[in-house]
Amino acid sequence: MATLGFVGLGAMGSRLARRLLDAGHAVVGYNRTRARAQSLVAAGLRVADSPRAVAEACEVVFSMVMDDRALRAVALGPDGIVAGLSGGSVYVEMSTVSPAVTREIGEAVAARGAAMLDAPVSGSTITVEQGQASFMVGGDPDALERVRPYLLAIGAAVTRVGPLGLAKCMKVASNLTLPVQMLAFSEAVLLAEKSGIAREVAVEALLKSVMASPMVKYRGPFVVGRMPAEAWFSVPKIQKDLQLALDQGRAVGVPLPTTALAHEWLTMARGLGLGDYDFAVVFDVLAWMSGLPGSPKSTGGA
Repeated sequence: MATLGFVGLGAMGSRLARRLLDAGHAVVGYNRTRARAQSLVAAGLRVADSPRAVAEACEVVFSMVMDDRALRAVALGPDGIVAGLSGGSVYVEMSTVSPAVTREIGEAVAARGAAMLDAPVSGSTITVEQGQASFMVGGDPDALERVRPYLLAIGAAVTRVGPLGLAKCMKVASNLTLPVQMLAFSEAVLLAEKSGIAREVAVEALLKSVMASPMVKYRGPFVVGRMPAEAWFSVPKIQKDLQLALDQGRAVGVPLPTTALAHEWLTMARGLGLGDYDFAVVFDVLAWMSGLPGSPKSTGGA
């Protein structure tokens, strides 16, 4: 089995790395907050002192971080991933970040004689744990074939969308649909409830209807049950992705009116103190404005 590197072991990165460990691969990892990597040590993870040290120890290194700034911090500089790459190495960047930053780092990677792929994850932490995540990949086809077995050790499907950077575009395009769907679902539930249908019945009917996408099936029950203590996808994180989509839309000339609307509703959620919850909490904002109670776990509002 190969020795693989993984930089960024937060909520998503730790689960991705664990899938590789469970598949029998040796994994060398790094996380800025070292204590967060300790849960994987018992599973066999070897902790390195820097992103560079991870890259120096492996021919294939993955990263999963929060945003553009965090990616630059782990990828560039004397202790970054790029500095540790050798000729023939492959760097697989899995975060949801801007295409521009991805291509910037790709140029630095190419200068080292290595290859870079962008391979953002489609799926939640739960999906990753179940082995059902999928990957959109941009970059050199030969480099993809080298790492395809590792991606399939983590998830279920790999789709190459084109050159480096386009997978980030595809991921942002995919993610903008999530809060837009949740907002529409919330409107439907609340319209039914205010018209006299019990919330539980409305949710059940919608989850059996044509609108029941996987995202709606996962999050629909939140509005009648309890939201998870740990947000699957918090309000600030999804807003980061929505802003990437809006920026990309302006850059290429595509209006994104429902994306902008969902962004503003999520800003309302943050203003009401709901920012730590999963973005499904947008339901509560609309519920309170409708004179109805929010979801069981949330606080504040009417």
